Amino acid sequence: MNWPIAALLALTALRLALAATLPLTPDEAYYFAWAKHLQAGYLDHPPMVALWIKAGTALCGDTPLGIRLLGPLTAALGSFAIYDAGNRLLPEQRPGVRAAALMNATLMLGAGCILMTPDTPLLFFWTLGLWTLARLTQSGNPRWWLAAGTIAGLMLFSKYTAALFLAGAGLWALFSPAIRAHLRTPWPWAGIALAFLLFAPDIAWNASHNWASYLKQGGREDGFDPARALQFFGELVGGQALLFTPLIAILAVRGLWHLRRDPAPGARLLLWLTLLPAAIFLEFVLKGRVQGNWVAILYPTACLAAAGAPIRWLRPAVALGFGVTALVYVQALAAPFSIPAARDTSALQMAGWKNFTTEAAATHPAFLTSDDYATAAILAFYAPKSVPVLGFGTRWRYFAWPVAPVRGQAGLLITRRTSTPCPDQLGTIIRRRGDEPVMTYKVCRITAKTAGKEFPRP
Repeated sequence: MNWPIAALLALTALRLALAATLPLTPDEAYYFAWAKHLQAGYLDHPPMVALWIKAGTALCGDTPLGIRLLGPLTAALGSFAIYDAGNRLLPEQRPGVRAAALMNATLMLGAGCILMTPDTPLLFFWTLGLWTLARLTQSGNPRWWLAAGTIAGLMLFSKYTAALFLAGAGLWALFSPAIRAHLRTPWPWAGIALAFLLFAPDIAWNASHNWASYLKQGGREDGFDPARALQFFGELVGGQALLFTPLIAILAVRGLWHLRRDPAPGARLLLWLTLLPAAIFLEFVLKGRVQGNWVAILYPTACLAAAGAPIRWLRPAVALGFGVTALVYVQALAAPFSIPAARDTSALQMAGWKNFTTEAAATHPAFLTSDDYATAAILAFYAPKSVPVLGFGTRWRYFAWPVAPVRGQAGLLITRRTSTPCPDQLGTIIRRRGDEPVMTYKVCRITAKTAGKEFPRP
């Protein structure tokens, strides 16, 4: 066994151990609830994340490891895909090992693969899609369009951002003379048909639910405000410098700049699959905030571009990347650094949920609920099974969960929003990391005016 494979196996084992140890985040609990009642679509995203959680929990139970199992495993498989794709797309440089090392050294992958969100399967299938197009480029065999279409369908079934892969690949084929000839054959069109065939269940679900998911995801932008646009742009650049880690971010920009003069189809593919999504995100930032995780799809191609840098630059970039990721792991596990819990991202997401939910359910109300979907989901995962956790309002009508006939019964609303009306406030609950307060929640007694949807439980 050579050292890169041994290092990847050791890294995967560490990630699996962290996935098993760290408490769930509220979003993960929300997607776990999806997996308990599978549907062809959901209000927020397509169902791939629920399918992955279903597979993981079938193997490891309704545990954090079960929910996250496929994250570290597919990160390892994706590393092999980047390795092979790099060597095929840029055969003179053979950057495969270097690109895989850079990708694994980013905080985005290091932290993201031990959590289970829709970006986890999206990034994996995006990487596989890049690999299929690398095989197409090297072999010239147009039948690889069928594999690319299949992967693109799975990508779309993960997150709608996958449409940018289809657009980037299409423009690459149109403007690359060596690939454009394929468009006169049936293979690319059959690949597109396969993609939409695999995506069809989500389309059908949306058609039967008034296109709810597409309208929700397509309606994020606000009006243009120069000051806010500048703020959002600064957040985007600063956030990506951290998630890429600074040196890898610099090398990625350098590598993409050098590829601009390379007419080879492999180089053109890396540019299209990086710069097209980047341009869309830069356009979006004029009117709204680009979340850091959205940009993950740029990472495989950007790391391949960065891998062309001299080795004397690559080594410190990889070392710094793994170092930053290690510090994040240590802080999430033991919080040794003096970051106030209320400002510590890992504490805000993961700390204190078990004690918090136990305290929320201590009076054994008829039900628990929240006006925040993620808080409701984490209550459902950790609260005693004797206390139902219910969802009220329009969001929950899109879930095929059992209806709880609680109209007229008194329950508790747990909310972190100071703006939420609470005429019958019973007090507050403080979620803590050890003795440190993380966040304060109001406890409001409410009387159910309608039936509620009952959250599935572990």
